[in-house]
Amino acid sequence: MAEHKRPDGPLSWPGLSVIAATLIIDQLAKAIADGSLPFGATIEVLPFLALHLVHNPGVAFSFFAEFGGLALILMTLAITLVVIWFWWHATEGGHWATVGYGLIIGGALGNLIDRILHGHVIDFLLLHFGNRTLFVFNPADAALTLGPALLIVVYLWPRRAHHDGS
Repeated sequence: MAEHKRPDGPLSWPGLSVIAATLIIDQLAKAIADGSLPFGATIEVLPFLALHLVHNPGVAFSFFAEFGGLALILMTLAITLVVIWFWWHATEGGHWATVGYGLIIGGALGNLIDRILHGHVIDFLLLHFGNRTLFVFNPADAALTLGPALLIVVYLWPRRAHHDGS
């Protein structure tokens, strides 16, 4: 499925637009959640989604919380730079690859801002099935999941042979 067109780079208008939109949505949603939701209380929104404000000192599922803030900041910066390097050197994937890479960078920067400003990441979206909690996340985490998923589809989805009818 990968387009043979080179994706727009990280400093292009489309690339910066996806990064900026991801950051704005993430930071605005986190500010609203942190300022208006009671910490630790659960407010049901849908049968599988609730609002539940928590502070995550680690990464996904609080992994690496024991590493401390500076180590997680440096790790996030290093991974972000690696993704930017891959994006910069991508030779195919077209517009969808631009969106995928932009979501990853925007999500990483959104959580990085939280770590720098607060010493933790603000999570407030609780995904659950009945009483079984799956995880609590935020818009940056969603972008960090959707971005790689989109890149997998762009780069690994089997291409269909195009027939011109002759």
